[in-house]
Amino acid sequence: MLTGTDARSTIKDIHIIPGKSKSDVSYSPSWHADINDEHPIAGLMREADKAWNAYEDSRSTTFRETVAKYRKKYGRHPPPGFRDWYRFARNRNVHNVDDFEQIMDDLRPFWGVEPSTIRSLAAHMSENPDSGVSGLHIRNKKIWKLTNANWRMDTFAKLVEKFVKYLPDMDIAMNRLDQPRVVVPWDDMQALLAKEAESRRILPEVLPEWTKDMEGLLKDNDTAPLITDPQWFSAPGQQYMLIAKEACPPESHARVSNSSSTSAESLYKDPRGGFITNFNRSSDLCTVGPEIQDKHGFLFAPSTVVASRQLLPIFGECKVNVNSDILFPANMYYANDDRYTYNGTYDYDWDDKEDQVIWRGVTSGGTNTADNWEKMHRQRLVLMTNETVMADKEVRIMSLSSPATGQYENFEHFHPSAFAKEHTDVGFTEALACVPDCSFYDNIWAFKNMTTLSEQFISKFLVDVDGHSFSGRWHAFLQSKSLGIKSTIFREWHDSRLFAWRHFVPLDNRFDELYSILTYFIGLGSPSDAGKEGVPYVQRHDFEGRKLGQQGREWASKVLRPEDIEIYTFRLLLEYARVIDDNRDRIGYSGDGSELDKYDSKHPISGMHGRR
Repeated sequence: MLTGTDARSTIKDIHIIPGKSKSDVSYSPSWHADINDEHPIAGLMREADKAWNAYEDSRSTTFRETVAKYRKKYGRHPPPGFRDWYRFARNRNVHNVDDFEQIMDDLRPFWGVEPSTIRSLAAHMSENPDSGVSGLHIRNKKIWKLTNANWRMDTFAKLVEKFVKYLPDMDIAMNRLDQPRVVVPWDDMQALLAKEAESRRILPEVLPEWTKDMEGLLKDNDTAPLITDPQWFSAPGQQYMLIAKEACPPESHARVSNSSSTSAESLYKDPRGGFITNFNRSSDLCTVGPEIQDKHGFLFAPSTVVASRQLLPIFGECKVNVNSDILFPANMYYANDDRYTYNGTYDYDWDDKEDQVIWRGVTSGGTNTADNWEKMHRQRLVLMTNETVMADKEVRIMSLSSPATGQYENFEHFHPSAFAKEHTDVGFTEALACVPDCSFYDNIWAFKNMTTLSEQFISKFLVDVDGHSFSGRWHAFLQSKSLGIKSTIFREWHDSRLFAWRHFVPLDNRFDELYSILTYFIGLGSPSDAGKEGVPYVQRHDFEGRKLGQQGREWASKVLRPEDIEIYTFRLLLEYARVIDDNRDRIGYSGDGSELDKYDSKHPISGMHGRR
């Protein structure tokens, strides 16, 4: 049976600015510990700071600027109701009024489909109670009814109530399964995107209102719907890459049989330490899929796959990059569920936290059997952080090779068992999702006591990995005073506003650089070992870990609030309403934005790096 020790480190190597106490330490991005350090992570943090500063400096400050930027970027007028949305967003202190490109990307291919077809599919997909789809139906600026509802749709309805008075009639189909649903083949998607590009135009005159009484919207006793068949197919247990690769470019690593894994890795990893340089690419199945198809539960043995190769207007909480589901903020982030909501009871200051990484969970993520469990992503994480399992294993880390220049080099033969014993607290609390049952785990796991989310905050490092789909813990991890380490194949609504190596630490889905990350922040060995043959030494970077954790916490308080979920969803439904409107090419806001000059002058946007 696998065993583990919950070690408690007593190292307190704190970088203090002279004349200040611990609580007064500055977290200015320009302040760094006084060390000569050329570790790759230091460079990645500097690049992340540059990207974030550019993001901050590009924010619009007025309605005029917002409208002009919208037209330049998307080649269209904003939709009707854009002024109402802008006021709604600004009144809720939106941080970046421009950052909604995920919405536009998700809706782009629907410009290649007839609006009436989209409306009819959205209206009727939820009628079959076995479809895994719920429906929300808006009429006369109110929620008319819900179809095939569950807790997810009930939560979504409460959210939509915040702004439904500004919306036109529409039907919304929402995925109520954990897994994403839509995989459109590559050639079909390119044809749809080409139609969208051709449709872009900014007309001198447009109608500022929605079209009324359009055909295809759900009606009571509708005996002749336009189209209702979503063409679902079921593939339980089938390896997902067999489905996913159809949506990948022909020249991609997922579809070219002789493509090199080394060339694929070069797109998103640094060969020095294996650190992720492109977080978006690290979850791109067309790039990484062949390497992780037998290392992630969803890809290797998904518990539920009910999908379609037809472009369907189905709203989903997450997706992998090949999916065409329309992302919306996950209901778990808005439901105020105690299991996933931030609670600061045990969220001590950084200096009082344990020098360790923690993870707790159950054996979900795929269908577990006695033959395949070692191929599941959560199981691999638990195995590789267990000192017994790792007793005869070697991993790669980075070691300081030249103290004078601060240079690091790969050290390929690090034995992590002792480090894992002292600095990892990772394990399962329960066995689930097994076939025919979980008895084969009886002599494998030593199950740990269940902990609340808040109790995990006693650790400095919080690793977050997928379950059946996305992890609902992520917002709370970012809100904590600890540092989140994120590994995922799933995309969410907030991805564009979170910067890897500034707000969190990215982790490859193979977890192969985990010890290289942990030894960077926690440190390893003695300074006298630096440069010695066969003896690794990594300088402790506690300040950098605290700094990243603080930056993530401060940023989450600005861009991941319940208000931000409301702002995003309101904008999403406005843009969706335009796509399903019969006159979508001829409706919109055509003004210059001057209507809100007085509002903007009275409510200036703060934090603009001196632009105001």
